[in-house]
Amino acid sequence: MPKVDRFLKAVKDYDGSDLHLLSGTVPKIRIHGRLRPLNLPSLEESQAREILYEILDEGKRERFERTNDLDFAYEIPDMARFRVNYFRHKDGIGGVFRMIPMRIRTLEELQIPTVVESFCHLRNGLVLVTGPTGSGKSTTLAALVDYINRSFSRLVITIEDPIEYVHSDNRSVIIQRELWRDTESFADALREAARQDPDVILVGEMRDLETIRLAISLAEMGFLVFATLHTNNAAKTIDRIINVFPQEQQAQIRTMLSFSLKGVLSQLLIPLADGKGRVPACEILFATSGLPNIIREGRVDKIVSEIQGGRGKGMQLMDDSIIELYKKKTISARDAYMKVLDKRRFEEILASEGEKVDW
Repeated sequence: MPKVDRFLKAVKDYDGSDLHLLSGTVPKIRIHGRLRPLNLPSLEESQAREILYEILDEGKRERFERTNDLDFAYEIPDMARFRVNYFRHKDGIGGVFRMIPMRIRTLEELQIPTVVESFCHLRNGLVLVTGPTGSGKSTTLAALVDYINRSFSRLVITIEDPIEYVHSDNRSVIIQRELWRDTESFADALREAARQDPDVILVGEMRDLETIRLAISLAEMGFLVFATLHTNNAAKTIDRIINVFPQEQQAQIRTMLSFSLKGVLSQLLIPLADGKGRVPACEILFATSGLPNIIREGRVDKIVSEIQGGRGKGMQLMDDSIIELYKKKTISARDAYMKVLDKRRFEEILASEGEKVDW
């Protein structure tokens, strides 16, 4: 058994999400969003190198030594898969392992509003799942692909770095491609995807201008494209996409995006009030008759009122989702206050309940 497997078993036993192994520090596990040190001494550089290199094949070792960064997937049969990142830092080598459960959970089990299943019924367009690192974007995307797999007869191509959740064909055919192993870049894989007769294309991350341009173009061409971005709400998501492009191209991209964008799901994970896990807060935007004009005119400030006007259709603002979780006592007042954008509004809610902001 590789030495790292013992650490990874501890992640599962402690109901953790991540393992941090860095030379010069004590091994740590992230449990419900908080890092906890293991009762072990700090790892020396030679120890960290031995543990981390043991599970690398020759190709991965060569790439890491050439670039000083490496992403890959690692699986312990019958236990879990892990998304792994290796890197170098001032004290030597480091590795972070994110646990990926073997079973793909449904949106209902993830406590994501099931109204977002409607994205899966679309036949074309761009759907974005956004949030900061560690907010559960990949897990939500896996649930959406699994819903398609169980509900429709479609060809789904995923492009991931690395492959996290593994899908078995059900009603659909799922082709999963991994960066560096099956393709050289997201952009290359997207160019090829158009010739592979897909119905649905999933892009693990829109990292650069060319990948974003191709994702939008494929959505315009009639494919249903799911992708992720590291943004916290719908308005910032649209701004981020537009601002990636040079000024002289932005008008054209606004027009393309106005036709292709069908929805945005932004999510955050917030600790439960009892400290025994985390719960998602979500902002949901569906394409409306007014959204194309908002995007073309660059008036993203109007998106808030667009979402508020669409509550009856299942749309919701991030702040409303957070406040609802607080009112149900699912999350603490402190955690809610730290996450809401409109602090004054939340302070008024606390004041009406006789609570004070004293942290």
